[in-house]
Amino acid sequence: MKIAVVGLRGIPNIMGGIESHCQQIYPRIANEGVEITVIGRSPYLEKRKTEYKGVSIVGLWAIQNKFLETFLHTFIAIIYSAIFIRPDVLHVHAIGPAIFTPFARLLGLKVVVTHHGADYDRQKWNALAKFILKTGEKMACHFANKVIVVGRSLTLELQNKFPKRKNNIIFIPNGTLANFGFDCVKSDLPKDISVSSDGYALAVARLVPEKGLHDLIKAFNHSEAPYKLVIVGDADHDDEYSRQIKKEASENVVIAGRRSGIELQSLYKFAKVFVLPSYHEGHPIVALEAISAGTKVILSDIQPNLDIALQTDCYFKVGDVDSLTRKLNNLDKLNLHVEQSEFLARYDWNAIAIETKNQYASVLGLVHGDNGTV
Repeated sequence: MKIAVVGLRGIPNIMGGIESHCQQIYPRIANEGVEITVIGRSPYLEKRKTEYKGVSIVGLWAIQNKFLETFLHTFIAIIYSAIFIRPDVLHVHAIGPAIFTPFARLLGLKVVVTHHGADYDRQKWNALAKFILKTGEKMACHFANKVIVVGRSLTLELQNKFPKRKNNIIFIPNGTLANFGFDCVKSDLPKDISVSSDGYALAVARLVPEKGLHDLIKAFNHSEAPYKLVIVGDADHDDEYSRQIKKEASENVVIAGRRSGIELQSLYKFAKVFVLPSYHEGHPIVALEAISAGTKVILSDIQPNLDIALQTDCYFKVGDVDSLTRKLNNLDKLNLHVEQSEFLARYDWNAIAIETKNQYASVLGLVHGDNGTV
């Protein structure tokens, strides 16, 4: 079985939820004897052609532009796939790239789309961009052989919205690692940001408005928290918002930039609390990683975060700075307990990779597919 993957910047260790998702599932699927080629964007990759844990990675030219990058690169990548890879299945990630689903089908490709979230709700998009993203969602649901959705509530919503295609819309969540941060020791914490174990709250996100980092910084500055705030992440395209977030850096608010590997895992493991104040998510991998690392979490009460089904105290009303301030002031009084073994079993990357491979086989008529229930 040969699979071509498009719609992402690339792997490994490239910032983004889609990229993290692909970095986890494709080496696992490759280990099952499947030939995987990820077509990434050259500005984010060190080499034009390389390999990562059995996955072939090809970097194609991409313009670095917030509005055009994804669409132009996906169009080029689909043509490249059809001519040079000739895959059994083309796997398209996200609803923006999914607007080209009918085009890929016209080229004779079988298509699986993974819907990573209602991107048209993101604050950064104008009316035209939102229309294009909603159109991409429709194209995926009408023309893809299978649509995998990472959010439980969103899956049900789409099945109700497209009842004739219900059986082709499948819920498969993001996952996490049972040993995430397990081997980290306190000395692994980054030396350049001067933090100590249990001495900081952590956020991991791109510096974009829908991640709500402005709310978190305001809440933290209003709080009496006797610890620091560390924000890990950066913007793909530097703009007014990302520059403003970086200006908020102070002795107690640390803008740590991109981190990966042992540095990132140690930051998760030794944080006093992980905070995700997002206005928009698909299925928040960063929250799953924090819980896997054994860290307490506080999340905004948007539906994708509620779908994780944590204790009530783990949530605050999205955009409510006062509510978040109170949470930060009273961490030790909150019930933030998570039954970790049950959680890890629910979001296991190995099982998710196998289920994704099964969907490929279903598209090719090799096995009977999922019935689309959630």
